[in-house]
Amino acid sequence: MPVKCKHRSLCGLALGGLAAATLLAAGPALAQPPATTPSGLPVPRYVVLKYGEVNARQGPDEQHRLLWIYKAKGLPVQVVAETREWRRICDPEGGLAWVHKRTTDGRRTAMRVQDSPLPLRASPKPESRISAYLAGRSIANLDKCEKGWCRLKADGASGWAPEDEIWGAKETPQCPEGR
Repeated sequence: MPVKCKHRSLCGLALGGLAAATLLAAGPALAQPPATTPSGLPVPRYVVLKYGEVNARQGPDEQHRLLWIYKAKGLPVQVVAETREWRRICDPEGGLAWVHKRTTDGRRTAMRVQDSPLPLRASPKPESRISAYLAGRSIANLDKCEKGWCRLKADGASGWAPEDEIWGAKETPQCPEGR
């Protein structure tokens, strides 16, 4: 059975404009205490796909059916459940799948899901000058978020974007369960 990427847009994700690189920082603290998890880390939380090809499975075991293959190194995904070795993730297009923990990295990136470029501002204010643009369908490092704005970095450029204009910043669950 041939394996196809879940979404054509995620198969050969071009990291034009600002590209994914290194990431540091976390978003705002969760309002409720984190649940006890096998990793000891809170759920939900964001991670990135560590490799250019990551198998997405129906369940938390290699015996489960292969659903698709992600082909987007650095793609931000949200961990919504976990076992000792597996992570159930939500992707920017709303898909849920299980991936092995070795295929993820705890760094943080954010993605401009829309096709249009996103202006990045010099400061976290809508009237601030534009310092760079994040190309549509591209990924940048997420440095930090505060008061509804997130600082993105890549290729030596940085700037602030509204949290609502990127995927990978909101701490609330991003995928409805059961999808």
